[in-house]
Amino acid sequence: MTLNNNTVEGIMTKNVATVSPNQTVQEAAELMSQKNVGALPVVENGQVRGIITDRDITLRTTADGKGASIPVSQVMSTNLVTGTPNMSVGEAANVMAQHQIRRLPIVENNQLRGIVALGDIATNQQYDNAAEQALTNISEPSQPQE
Repeated sequence: MTLNNNTVEGIMTKNVATVSPNQTVQEAAELMSQKNVGALPVVENGQVRGIITDRDITLRTTADGKGASIPVSQVMSTNLVTGTPNMSVGEAANVMAQHQIRRLPIVENNQLRGIVALGDIATNQQYDNAAEQALTNISEPSQPQE
């Protein structure tokens, strides 16, 4: 089987580290540190239930004074946007820009197949423009809360 480089399947990370909803935030943070990643899909019985990011941990755990032993399910993002292996890289970049996300879990038949990060798109010269446009939309400045 040859992969079409115009689809996300050709550039996605396939062996994705994941956590379950009942693992602790500390376990998730340790895994992020070990794998040098900023986000982990939260998977239960092979199905993606959410995603936990380093930002989720900072804002929903540390900033709220919660302990590191709380379950991932209490701080994960559940309004998950996903893609499919056969979607085009440009389409994935557009979805990421539209939803202002930097990582897109790739799902097929309700099972996690991989993940595409904005960096995966940006490091492939063929998709420089798509990545630049997505980053421009994702990085729209927000006003700090006073």
